[in-house]
Amino acid sequence: MTPAIISATLRSPVTAFVGRLLLVFMFLGSGISKLVDFAGAQAEMAQFGLNPPWLFAVLTIITQLAGSVLILLNRATWLGAGALGIFTLLTIPIAHHFWSMEGQMAQMEFYFAIEHLAVIGGMLLTAVLAERTARP
Repeated sequence: MTPAIISATLRSPVTAFVGRLLLVFMFLGSGISKLVDFAGAQAEMAQFGLNPPWLFAVLTIITQLAGSVLILLNRATWLGAGALGIFTLLTIPIAHHFWSMEGQMAQMEFYFAIEHLAVIGGMLLTAVLAERTARP
C-alpha cells in the first residue's frame, strides 16, 4: 500500500505537469534554440544529409514545439507524444547510427540511442496516462 503523502503527491495535477515539463524539456530547448538560430538549425540538418535543410529545420521546429505544447497542455497528448516519439525514433538512424561507427564514438552513440528508446517509452506512458485520465 502506498503511503498517503506519496499517493497524494502522485495524484496531484502539479506533479503531473512537472512530469510532463521534464519529459519535454529537451524538445522545448532544442526547438527554441533552432528557432532563434535558424541558420544553425539548417547547418545541423545539412550535416546529417537532410535536404533541403530549411525544410527539415522547419519541420523539426514545428514537431518539437507543437508536440511539447500539446503534452504540456495535456490536450491531444497522444498526438504530441506520438509525434515526439516518432521524431526521436527517426533520429537514431539519422544521427546516432552507432552500428556504422567504431570505438568510443560507436559506444557513445549506442548510449544515446538507448536513451532515446527510454524517452520514447516516456512518451508512450504519457499518452497512456493521458488517455486513462481523460474526461468523457
